[in-house]
Amino acid sequence: MFIDEAIIKVKAGDGGDGIVAWRREFKVERGGPFGGNGGNGGSIIFKVDPGLSTLLDFKYQKHIRAKNGERGGTKVQHGKNAPDLIIRVPQGTTVYDVKTGLIIADLVEVGQDAVIAKGGRGGRGNAAFATSRNVAPDYCELGEPGEEREVKLVLKVLADVGLVGFPSVGKSTIIAAVSAARPKIAPYHFTTLHPNLGVVSVPDGRSFVMADLPGLIEGASQGAGLGFQFLKHIERTRVIVHVVDIAGSEGRDPYEDYVKINNELKSYKMNLLKRPQIIVANKMDLPGAKENLEKFKARLQEDYPVIPISAATRENLNAMLYTIADTLEKAEYVSIYEEDEFFENQYLKLDDDNKPKFTVEQDPDGVYRVTGELIERLFKMTNFNQHESVRRFSKTLRKYGVDQALREKGVKDGDTVRILNYEFEFLD
Repeated sequence: MFIDEAIIKVKAGDGGDGIVAWRREFKVERGGPFGGNGGNGGSIIFKVDPGLSTLLDFKYQKHIRAKNGERGGTKVQHGKNAPDLIIRVPQGTTVYDVKTGLIIADLVEVGQDAVIAKGGRGGRGNAAFATSRNVAPDYCELGEPGEEREVKLVLKVLADVGLVGFPSVGKSTIIAAVSAARPKIAPYHFTTLHPNLGVVSVPDGRSFVMADLPGLIEGASQGAGLGFQFLKHIERTRVIVHVVDIAGSEGRDPYEDYVKINNELKSYKMNLLKRPQIIVANKMDLPGAKENLEKFKARLQEDYPVIPISAATRENLNAMLYTIADTLEKAEYVSIYEEDEFFENQYLKLDDDNKPKFTVEQDPDGVYRVTGELIERLFKMTNFNQHESVRRFSKTLRKYGVDQALREKGVKDGDTVRILNYEFEFLD
């Protein structure tokens, strides 16, 4: 089963907790702090596996979780780090963050990998906090929570050549005739429901990968027909082969079909019309095809080569293959984005130093809420059962200016301050 989209939840491993421990040995005076750090949680890494061709596995595995790091031990023993969880995905998979809609990773090279969710850092034991001024700290850190996010996986096939055109113009017949691919062929629309890839060998020894892409109709760029299910697969192709039913066997005008499809490619953007395009006039074996071909060429405004063929009788297929191979050799890389679009803005910045450390807002119930990735992470790593840990957290809030920001928002003694789902009383 071909699955090219999946939405899953990933959770990296939490860091192990640090511990409070003391050195107690015979004839060792003032042994001091002896608590070790927790181990790091495992990260979730997606890696390209060229042997995969579908996202089927993710249809049944909706939640992926890495292991947590181990708790620290006595004798300043470091907890064991959890192994990273390697998840294999097909070549051509793009990973989106569902919350923001931005790209986390675009995995197109064999062996390429990307960290999708970073494991949490292990909490420090009390031995790590010992200084000349505080020789016996009796507090420790909890492990840092691992990153958790919902991601959307989109598989966009990797092919040199993409066959486009209205349904039933003969795209499946063409790829079946020139490669070992065996797509479903039938006399009705939308026979092809997913892309079919085939390796095409040219008689002179050259070869390329061709994709028979599902047919589209007018309005596909807005989702009509197979809509985006088709268009996303053409983004990576270097050459577009536009197949036209030159005989008009279904009562449509071949040139109007050609114009409508190109309008959809233009509306979808991704610089599709800047790529080399070859027009293949199929079904030349049917009545009226030769006359329609002359009319088509007379109306054609673009300087695209037009190759008349008959996929059913295999007429002129070699000429088509030579033209495609020659065009591929000369084809230059075309970015999928316009020059005035910032490519970086399409990507999620996982480590953005420009993010504000925190924000202070007043909820409708009058409670002042402090939010921010840094503050929330520190909060989760604080052991509120230890008095010294609470004092340290309070000092950290003052250090980052949270107290001052609350005062500027109008907070007074006795007002309630909320961090995550916990509430505190503000005391100046």
